Amino acid sequence: MIAISIIVPCYNEENNLKRGVLQEMQSYLENCKFEYEVIICNDQSTDQSLSIIKEFTKNNPKFTVYDFPKGGKPGAIWNGIQKAKFPYLLFTDMDQSTPLREIEKLLPYIEEDCDIVIGSRGSSREGNSTIRKIGSIIFSAIRNLLLQTNIHDTQCGFKSMKSTIAKKIFPELEVIKKIQSGKGWRVTAYDVELLFIAQKNNFTIKEVPVSWKNEDTSQTKGDADARYLKESRQMTEEVWRIFINNLTGKYERF
Repeated sequence: MIAISIIVPCYNEENNLKRGVLQEMQSYLENCKFEYEVIICNDQSTDQSLSIIKEFTKNNPKFTVYDFPKGGKPGAIWNGIQKAKFPYLLFTDMDQSTPLREIEKLLPYIEEDCDIVIGSRGSSREGNSTIRKIGSIIFSAIRNLLLQTNIHDTQCGFKSMKSTIAKKIFPELEVIKKIQSGKGWRVTAYDVELLFIAQKNNFTIKEVPVSWKNEDTSQTKGDADARYLKESRQMTEEVWRIFINNLTGKYERF
């Protein structure tokens, strides 16, 4: 039987938690056909997220929450990877814009022993604002021009990979190196770098269409569009850094 560690990063998800996302996950998982654990990685939330999750985990022993030092989404995921006990991982967002049940579309490729299986949201991005849809098109064009990748959607938060591979690649990511060196963190295109390094090392990557609708109801992360514009600029800078790193030979094969 396939065994999967499901890693869920969490930062200020109070509203999403109150609408029952954990209950939805649990409802699906109690009838799933694979062994699982759920690792919730709290990134120093400033709202009631942590207390809500702790209350839920009291009666759901396969769900565990850790309150990690501040490290942003990639730092939270990396901390979760190090706690995972199963050979396969799934990263999924707390807002469940891609519902956990969509793992059914990834499972055939996981069972085939594919190294990395990623969800792809398509172009409609239901529920996204116009500015986000336009930004996604521009970002994809820049990424593909500079990195020559054949992956359509690097940013979907719904990704599966072998634990052994994640433990090789994550320490090579710039954002993880900065967290470990005490230099802090910021929003990054860590997904792009993660998949770029994977391709450089000839790991098999399968991109699978999944259902996606913007379900994020959080009101404690700041203005969504303003945050998106700032993050988009920073992510574009990160793609340029990846391009330069590759030119200068910083991505050696394992």
